[in-house]
Amino acid sequence: TVDFEGASYSYNLAYDEQGNTVGCAINVAPVGFGGPIAIKVGFDANGVIWNTKVLSQAETPGLGANLANPDNVVRKSIEGRKAGEVNLKVKKDGGDVDALTAATISSRAYAEVVAAAYEAFIMVNK
Repeated sequence: TVDFEGASYSYNLAYDEQGNTVGCAINVAPVGFGGPIAIKVGFDANGVIWNTKVLSQAETPGLGANLANPDNVVRKSIEGRKAGEVNLKVKKDGGDVDALTAATISSRAYAEVVAAAYEAFIMVNK
């Protein structure tokens, strides 16, 4: 685990055959509209957001619960981008992240968790 700003984040590192770190997956659980949303965020060694996955959530069915859909617009607007070069806030708040229709609070939580995971990634890679 790595600790910062009063929270603990568990993580796993991935290595290539030579033992070089090639990625990091970090577990984070922000509070969304319906409660905590457990998300795993994967980064490559350069801080590019490789993948995000909702592990559990209690968001409103048909609205915020759509964050668990692998094709959701929030996830698509984040993945493949270098975390340090994207404003990880929803567009409504001046950021670069698309929000689910009628699920802004849930979308904000998702974007914020990716930002927190990136901060943890930086701590892990010091």
